[in-house]
Amino acid sequence: MSETETDPLGQPVAALAGVGGERASRLAKLGIRTVIDLLWHGPRRYEDRNQPHEAKALAKGDTGTVAGPIVAAGVKRMRHGKSLFEFILDDGTARLHCRWWNMPYMERYYKTGDFVHVHGKLTSEKPRTMDHPEAEVAEEGEEFIHLKRIVPVYRLTDGIKQRWLRAAMWRSVDQFADLVPDTNPGLLAGDDSHWLRLPEAFKAVHFPDDLGQTELARERLALEEFIRFQRQIRERRKIFQAKVKALPCGGDDRLVTPFLDALGFGFTGAQQRAWGDIARDMAGSHPMRRLLQGDVGSGKTAVAACAALRAIESGFSVVVLAPTEILAEQHHRVFSRWLEPLGIPVYLHTGARKTMGDPGQAELNMGNSKLPPLVIGTHALVEEKFALENIGLAIIDEQHKFGVEQRKKLVRKGQYPHVLVMTATPIPRTLGLTVYGDLDCSVIDEMPPGRGQVHTHVRTPESLPKVWGFIRDQLAAGRQAYIVYPRVDDEGGGSLKAVNQELENVREQLAPHAVGLLHGRLKSAEKEEAVAGFLAGDIKALLATSVIEVGVDISNATIMLIENADRFGLAQLHQLRGRIGRGVHESHCILVAGEATDEGRRRLDVMERGVDGFALAEEDLRQRGPGELLGQAQSGLPDFKFGNLIDDWRLIQKARDLVARELAV
Repeated sequence: MSETETDPLGQPVAALAGVGGERASRLAKLGIRTVIDLLWHGPRRYEDRNQPHEAKALAKGDTGTVAGPIVAAGVKRMRHGKSLFEFILDDGTARLHCRWWNMPYMERYYKTGDFVHVHGKLTSEKPRTMDHPEAEVAEEGEEFIHLKRIVPVYRLTDGIKQRWLRAAMWRSVDQFADLVPDTNPGLLAGDDSHWLRLPEAFKAVHFPDDLGQTELARERLALEEFIRFQRQIRERRKIFQAKVKALPCGGDDRLVTPFLDALGFGFTGAQQRAWGDIARDMAGSHPMRRLLQGDVGSGKTAVAACAALRAIESGFSVVVLAPTEILAEQHHRVFSRWLEPLGIPVYLHTGARKTMGDPGQAELNMGNSKLPPLVIGTHALVEEKFALENIGLAIIDEQHKFGVEQRKKLVRKGQYPHVLVMTATPIPRTLGLTVYGDLDCSVIDEMPPGRGQVHTHVRTPESLPKVWGFIRDQLAAGRQAYIVYPRVDDEGGGSLKAVNQELENVREQLAPHAVGLLHGRLKSAEKEEAVAGFLAGDIKALLATSVIEVGVDISNATIMLIENADRFGLAQLHQLRGRIGRGVHESHCILVAGEATDEGRRRLDVMERGVDGFALAEEDLRQRGPGELLGQAQSGLPDFKFGNLIDDWRLIQKARDLVARELAV
């Protein structure tokens, strides 16, 4: 028995009547190769063609449906071998001429006396005319496909017409929908909501009786996709946990306790909860895979330091991967200050600076310390020549900046170490449940006390003289400022400002205060000098590109001026704003934009109104969509046909809960 006979849903679409090899190759561009693929190709929208319009009420340019008998029909032969088939219908209010150029065979399908429904755009009023409308004859016992119903409109590709695909879908739904196994009836049986069976959902989503059915059907099919995806996540994790035993990192608190005592501040409740999650994971039987989310300045690094100390006191070394040299150097400063008094060697390993000596001989470069080291670095840690003995924990900061393969390479350097990934770029709930769904998640949703309030202001370029005056006053009062432009150099044309061209102007505006320069094209020594001068307070204002969105932590900085602010994404603006408000003083983020697009203006309005990073992340996803937002992180994310990563977080959570319940039985 052939596979097609055993699984009609898995048969190639080329085997269906009216398809053939040529159309099948075109359908493949839409991801449609089998019958079940065809059923999963959902409509992108619907048109309600149930209620005919009066022909006389349609004006030129209007789109509508008209129904009535054909009172005349025929083919006119034109010059140069061209032809015109035309029929005239009369709905009792006016006559409507329907024309098809160079399609004489249409004469076989439409005859005088037939009652027809047509749908199209009125191209002329004298006489009332539609060119190439969709048309169907009302026949006894026959159901309409293209008219007199809620009509699906599909995404197409070259060589595939809307009417042909709709007819093929009609035949396939009629023939195959009832053969689709209802895969999760038991899983959904105890649920409060009424879920359609899968065969019913496919019928209703493609050819609904009313528009109300379409959302019920879409939600059922989306839930099915999310359940399958959550099962894959759980299955991968189950296989991983079955074959990999965790490195023993229960610890004894001989390093964690003195660190917390010397910290100078107590953990917030949210930090305590996150540390509790991490400590349990590291003492467990499976390697930790945890995502630590926290808004800018919420105290993630201190929690990560506890995780590092727990690994080190358990006898293991630690690596910290950062996306930029600036962030790596900041971590090196902070971790050195915290950990070296405890006798722990802290090294920096970037493309420009390697404080360990020969990375392959790291264990020989620990000086008199008997404790394993902590090594902080950039992509240089991922390179083959970097080696470190006995890695027990890998901490990956701003993990969305790295590709999936880079993270895997780092983890492979150890024997499946515990992994803690951190982000200050809030992840929308839907992406947290899908893209990062294989990670357990802890959220630090509470800010440390004693922080000054951050105010956000949107201004036009005309108000810049006042803005510069305000910044001068702040600098004179002892505060510091960031000035951010979108480009390093002026690339000619347009109104985008660049730091190299604006440097002299900014120095003039802020004189006599010292202005430093920081961007990605500077040499490492120049970057270090600029950051060190700003840290020391010698530089009062730092002129920079968005390179400072992570990695510069100056509690005295209270001003963030961003020009051409409409050119930045919401998440990036939020990260930049997070550079201020880290001390006790009141802070101000000033967003300057000229003639912004509607979308750019919406982003600035959202920024001015909101300070909650997670709310901003949801809005960023809504405005830009998951594709642009995710970048490299979208590796491994399936192409959901009915699921919506912008709005379906409740469905995704439902799927996650259902699968967890299923596996617990």
